[in-house]
Amino acid sequence: QVQLVESGGGSVETGGSLRLICAVSGNTAPSACMAWFRQAPGKEREGVATLYFADKSTKYADSVKGRFAMSQDNAKNTLSLQMNSLQPEDTAMYYCAATFTSSRNCNLHENLFHYWGQGTQVTVSS
Repeated sequence: QVQLVESGGGSVETGGSLRLICAVSGNTAPSACMAWFRQAPGKEREGVATLYFADKSTKYADSVKGRFAMSQDNAKNTLSLQMNSLQPEDTAMYYCAATFTSSRNCNLHENLFHYWGQGTQVTVSS
């Protein structure tokens, strides 16, 4: 069992930065695969980034590479998503998600994730 609570969302201008936080409680075994997803109004949910607890490896969607960075902080009880150079296209509800799987299966596939937070809104004005 895993509990996830997101925070850090808000409204920024184009080019600005935000740091999203996912507080993790419950089972945080090394096999945990963590992810950020987002869903914009009128669009389908898309994966943003993954982080595997055992080796701290990360994977990113092409759309955010070089701008976003996912990390594990505070002895792995907190996840962060640092978002820089934000664009209006980044406007979405951002969700933290978790599952337990192997490193190779830790990918941005929505159906892999069994635990979800409530989401935090990110709005980037043009």
